[in-house]
Amino acid sequence: MSVLAEGPDDMSLGSGQSALLRLLWLVSPALPIGAYAYSRGLEYAVDVGWATDAQSVASWVEGVLERQICTLDAPVLARLYDAYVAQDAQQGERWNDFLRASRETAEMALEDRQLGLSLAKVLREAGVPGAVAVDPRCTYAQMFALACVHYGVTKADAVLGYLFAFAEGQVISASKLIPLGQSASQRALLRLLAVIEPLARRALALADDELGTTTPGLALASMLHETQYTRLFRS
Repeated sequence: MSVLAEGPDDMSLGSGQSALLRLLWLVSPALPIGAYAYSRGLEYAVDVGWATDAQSVASWVEGVLERQICTLDAPVLARLYDAYVAQDAQQGERWNDFLRASRETAEMALEDRQLGLSLAKVLREAGVPGAVAVDPRCTYAQMFALACVHYGVTKADAVLGYLFAFAEGQVISASKLIPLGQSASQRALLRLLAVIEPLARRALALADDELGTTTPGLALASMLHETQYTRLFRS
């Protein structure tokens, strides 16, 4: 006999819990979009000794979160979310093009496009209607916003999840590159968890004319990675 079948009504998942499960699915490293193949410049930073241990990795990733993800990717994600809610295709296209134009290197532009197309494929297979006819110029943030709106994830939670996915992905990359052990990786990730919530609030509060990136070191790392002698990652 099924225990759940005779349990109380509050055993069933509410809409908020269901949305949380979908968000956890979206940010999972197991999601088959190929995120494991990209380090967004971290591989070069490790190769030249800018990031060598848990502390320096956390410092590097925190800098990228603060000066690029929080000030560009996440606020654009929020605007794409609003565009999907309002069913405003023109605004969605505007902000997607803005994000694409803000990529400073060929590697980062390719990473964004391929992650976007891969996520679009996953969403189509999951039955998300808006992913059926996706522009091949789509970005990862655009498809992430589409999924969050479809599954009822709030905009604030979508931004939190996006920031966490980036931070965790960077730590996973560092664990392969340095390599970091499990305990060291968790120390780095715990430091990053402490800054994600305030950065998410900041990202949601930025005005349109405040969006952009100030990460010349990351751009340099990404450009030099294109000709790096040995590479594990595509960016």
